[in-house]
Amino acid sequence: MQNLKLNHFYSYVNTASAIIQSYDGSIPFAHFIKDYFSRNKKFGSRDRKYITQFCYSYFRLGRSYPQCSVHQKILKGLECTGFKLDPTHVAVLKGAALPQDKPQKIFNYDAPLSEHIDQAAFEQSHLVQPDLFLRIRPGNENAVINKLQLSAVNFTVEGNSVRLPNSFKAESVIAINREAVIQDLNSQNVGTLLKLYKEQAAKDAKIKVWDCCAASGGKSILAKDILSDIELTVSDLRPSIISNLRRRFEEAGIKRYKSFVTDATKARPDHLFDLIIADVPCSGSGTWARTPEQLLFFSEDKIGDYAALQRAILSNVIKYLKPGGYLLYITCSVFRQENEDQVHYLQEQGVQAIQQQVFKGYEIKADTMFGALLRK
Repeated sequence: MQNLKLNHFYSYVNTASAIIQSYDGSIPFAHFIKDYFSRNKKFGSRDRKYITQFCYSYFRLGRSYPQCSVHQKILKGLECTGFKLDPTHVAVLKGAALPQDKPQKIFNYDAPLSEHIDQAAFEQSHLVQPDLFLRIRPGNENAVINKLQLSAVNFTVEGNSVRLPNSFKAESVIAINREAVIQDLNSQNVGTLLKLYKEQAAKDAKIKVWDCCAASGGKSILAKDILSDIELTVSDLRPSIISNLRRRFEEAGIKRYKSFVTDATKARPDHLFDLIIADVPCSGSGTWARTPEQLLFFSEDKIGDYAALQRAILSNVIKYLKPGGYLLYITCSVFRQENEDQVHYLQEQGVQAIQQQVFKGYEIKADTMFGALLRK
């Protein structure tokens, strides 16, 4: 990022400012800026890279510095997020009369956070883009590591997880879904609750598993890899998602499963399950370091809407647990209302909490998630 000429620097700040002011938060910013560049062909790849970074540097400040202009916040964002400034850029920042204090209101919401979250550390983590993570699938350890070594990318291996720069194009090197899955580190760490289930559950028959909010199927593939011999059922509200999931399962070599389109609040499967995975719709607040525009555009009243939807899903799906069956409840939220409060609700319904945990991503450049394993 060094040696960016001053005229280009000013141009990128001006363009980023115009883009930011035209963005209303109605779609993910990644989609918005991609569409912007498709309509404005004059920008080359280098231009797009810098302009995008300048925009995200602005969003990473969240609700800090309300007294600053968009231009000032872009410059302050570059300073706070580690943009490599040369002396000419430093002079620009000095001349912009930027505030000297550290950002203090990045994640500025009143709703209580989950227990044991360090709010200050979590808030400051939004200044840094999380890393990219792969989960190596069983039997593919040597193949994946060899391919990464040949690619000359910097990586570290943590168990069967690989940490990579977030700009790395993994699909150009690895057979994604067959050899490894692109999956955040804490999304992988939720697998510790699946391992706990494996330790506690009866093993005298094939395990019947229902992933009731399957989305792209990442938790289903994780369950298959950890639990091995399972009878898998997946469902989601969106037909397009189920279609994409089927393609992903084909790449992953998962052939025997049932899938159907349904609203999880009203789903009526035809049998009971040993394990239900409910990776429910949520605020996504634990992932906002990846989508920092949410720091500005998320409406706090939506937390209650998500919590009501989660409760409706849970009220329905627990009917389809066998007596003694287990529920794995998952969110990528940091808000107590979506996490511990939902576990408390399930306990009021007579479901026993075996273990619940906040998987802290702000300490390890990963997403923050919540998981709970419960028994009917």
